[in-house]
Amino acid sequence: MKHFTPDDFHNCHLGLLLGRAALLKDRIIDTHMEPHGITAAQFKVLIIMAQFGVDSPGELCRYLSLDSGSMTRMLDRLEQKGFLARQRSEADRRQIQLVLTDEGQKLADLLPGIGTEAMNELAGAITPEELKTLESILKKILVAAGDSITLQRLGDQ
Repeated sequence: MKHFTPDDFHNCHLGLLLGRAALLKDRIIDTHMEPHGITAAQFKVLIIMAQFGVDSPGELCRYLSLDSGSMTRMLDRLEQKGFLARQRSEADRRQIQLVLTDEGQKLADLLPGIGTEAMNELAGAITPEELKTLESILKKILVAAGDSITLQRLGDQ
């Protein structure tokens, strides 16, 4: 279904609003993670590893839509901070497997609570029904676009 035309595109604010909401989400997470010395981007890596069991740089790149160079730098920083380690996969020695260190696991155990606080702050201005509708609409857009992560993780919900 087409909602926009070149003649009325100046009235289209969807892209701007989605982008601004994503920036706001990251700023809120940054604020909540500051005491732990972690950025929103690093939070995303750790929570994806902890909640979804993702343990390869390539899979993290797919989840976060990052190129391998950016992911390497991110993993370097998390490794320097002592939150994760890289090791050779026992199944395929050519592959690198990511593992949370003890310190990384301690932080990962805190992330759902921190994420809850951050998302409550982000969505605090809307009702539970509006939140459910917003999530449903965003999921519908992503599934229709063929987003593999949404299809894989949220397809049946």
